[in-house]
Amino acid sequence: MTQLLEYVKMALKNIWANKVRTLLTMLGIIIGISSVILIISIGNGATELITSELGDLGQGQIAFIVQNYEDKYLITQDDLKAIRQMDGVKAASGQVFYEGTTQTKKDKFTINFIGIDQDGFEFLESKFVKGRQFNEREADDGKKVCVISEEDAMKFFGSTDVVGMDIVVTLYDKFDVNLTIIGVTESKDDSNKITSMLTSPTAQIIVPTNTFGNAIGFDVASELDSFYVLKEDDADAKKITDDVVEYLETTHHAKGKDVYYFQSFDDIMKTVNKVINLITAFVAFVASVSLVVGGIGVMNIMLVSVTERTREIGIRKALGAKTGSITIQFLAESAFITLIGGILGIIFGVTGGWIIAKVISALVPGVSFSPVLSIQTILLASLFSSAVGIFFGIYPARKAAKLSPIEALRRE
Repeated sequence: MTQLLEYVKMALKNIWANKVRTLLTMLGIIIGISSVILIISIGNGATELITSELGDLGQGQIAFIVQNYEDKYLITQDDLKAIRQMDGVKAASGQVFYEGTTQTKKDKFTINFIGIDQDGFEFLESKFVKGRQFNEREADDGKKVCVISEEDAMKFFGSTDVVGMDIVVTLYDKFDVNLTIIGVTESKDDSNKITSMLTSPTAQIIVPTNTFGNAIGFDVASELDSFYVLKEDDADAKKITDDVVEYLETTHHAKGKDVYYFQSFDDIMKTVNKVINLITAFVAFVASVSLVVGGIGVMNIMLVSVTERTREIGIRKALGAKTGSITIQFLAESAFITLIGGILGIIFGVTGGWIIAKVISALVPGVSFSPVLSIQTILLASLFSSAVGIFFGIYPARKAAKLSPIEALRRE
């Protein structure tokens, strides 16, 4: 152990004696490690950000779509009631969308009407800041009530204190409907999971689905070509989709006809994360090529060091130094060069990651981006940098160890 410490001291002494040359040799390692650390931290940060943002929009959702529009395959309210009773199902709701207009004292607005039933509120991310949601009886009876956001309340009336106020909306340029506002939700970008993929209109109004039927004289909610299921947090999405499809195919006599298509949001997120991780790994692999270049630089400088210290090696061997001792001495030196370079690379990589994250957050309003780096990654980078030094230091070390004492002492 004492002898090993002596080799370490000698290695550090030789490194310090050639500071500039050693630093230039380390550059390849520093650039390689910092690039890998930076890319991995930014990639992990992007994955976490995307997962968080998309998760807020649709986590736990499963969309079901009828691919055959024959009436006998369409979803009924009885179907939705049965699906709500299935294990792992938190909510099930069909939605209908219409576009209309409203004229207030402030301006004329294009409105996207979102018709939902009582379960539909489970799909809303925003909380109520004033008033309430419509209840089951109001939804079933199609009462002329509605819910709007704080932002839209300001657009319409210049105030958020609008519960109890009426708003007249027009459908198809001919159906005027007088709606009473019973609730106001907090404003949040893409707060409605269900409608997040739609083109954003001037404003949104949430009404009971049956209100559309009462307004236009047609029951738009009796048969649906699509609906959404929200699963419990710990529920298995695959089991739920299998149970729902099995029920629908049995109830509507659609066995083997592939009528019902489904898409789980969890599956989408897995695919997105897989793609991001694949891209991050590929770019990190490309960046790690510079480590090979840095390793070759280490080997080159160690070969120069062997040439410069030939007489020293000859004297040590003449005094009884074994081949293994000489080998360990030079391997320790190359390992320390890459280890120090790796540590500096980690510091620069982490710092660079935070700088890039701050720049992204500053350039993209509303995005709070931060790099994500695990201790395991840092330790792996440190060990890998040392391994590079040992690997590329083997040849120079063996060359030094195999020198004949007589020939070494003869060299100038």
